[in-house]
Amino acid sequence: MNETADIPELDIDPYAAENLIDPYPMHQRMREAGPVVRLTPYPSLVACARHEQVHAVFHDHATFISGAGVGLTNFNLETPFRPKSLILEADPPLHTQTRAVLSRILSPKAVMQIRASFTEVAEQMVDRCLDKGRICGIHDLAQIYPLKVFPDAVGVEEDGRENLLVYGDLIFNSMGPRNALLAKAAERMGPVTDWIMAHCQREHLRPGGFGDQIYQAADAAEITHEQAPLLVRSFLSAGVDTTINGIGNALFALAHHPEQYAKLHADASLARPAFEEALRWESTAQTFYRTAARDCEIAGVPVAENTKVLCMLASANRDPRKWADPDRYDIERRPSGHVAFGAGIHGCVGQAVARLEGEVVLTAIARRVKRIEVAGPHTRRLNNTLRALDTLPLHLIPA
Repeated sequence: MNETADIPELDIDPYAAENLIDPYPMHQRMREAGPVVRLTPYPSLVACARHEQVHAVFHDHATFISGAGVGLTNFNLETPFRPKSLILEADPPLHTQTRAVLSRILSPKAVMQIRASFTEVAEQMVDRCLDKGRICGIHDLAQIYPLKVFPDAVGVEEDGRENLLVYGDLIFNSMGPRNALLAKAAERMGPVTDWIMAHCQREHLRPGGFGDQIYQAADAAEITHEQAPLLVRSFLSAGVDTTINGIGNALFALAHHPEQYAKLHADASLARPAFEEALRWESTAQTFYRTAARDCEIAGVPVAENTKVLCMLASANRDPRKWADPDRYDIERRPSGHVAFGAGIHGCVGQAVARLEGEVVLTAIARRVKRIEVAGPHTRRLNNTLRALDTLPLHLIPA
């Protein structure tokens, strides 16, 4: 097949620092160029930046597979640096089996059971932030909250939890090219890998927690005991960094849109839609990949078997073809259909927990804080996949 026919080519590197710092001009160029584009620095892939095509690729899991990796590296051609994720980097029937176990553990009933404890911790942390007045929205709240409540729910001991941040940084950087960001993340790993794998073992997990429940599924022969620690690892690698940045980006959005925060302060029930809109407006995961399992087409554009397909989630979430005034943060918008959590059978299995964390933190803030003021310039933590802040100076005015 003529796989290069009629595909616009752009000299754009999504992983260049300037595009990681401010990706939105790049997104606009890619969307306007066409439904499928090629990028000169990465000639072996095609990219989709419009919502319609990203959504379609995610929903066609038979054609666009995850088992060859959801990053730039093609696992059909290269061996991954660690055992593949049994949930993120798996296809049916294996994915069906492991997803069923995790979906049951993270069921709506399970999320309801942790709501009270998650809410209590959120209220305590927001009260401490109010006592300080001037805070770093990342280090004083967005980072420490998920690092407390989610490992608690999984059943991970408190000592050494900072290792989860180092590990998550590596995992999400590894989904991009072998650049300086990945090299720096790899340098920081040191003994972290051993700590992570040790804390995926049953003897290190609190009885009854999400992690222990995975081993109970192995006891019931729903999965193997060899698969259990890898599924716990999926919790630890994907369940902390993403929520830290989701909450951090929501604080950033509300601090820079005081008129929107005034609406939230007046009506705390808007906490959930405020978090949801922040996920759309400043998507935590900027990109994910699929791999063409056969010769196929996207929007009539031919795509050859084994081609990597770069799905620009953050671009799709600001596509004017899908959203009115997409660059505006509006907590009264109904952002249903955003792809911040992916979509289809590989949509984030832990998204209900992430939404709970975002909702209870913003609810606690709305009820206690009259205004959130920007108290200085923010800094970004560049990552090949995630939209992350390193610092976010804020001044909280009590209600």
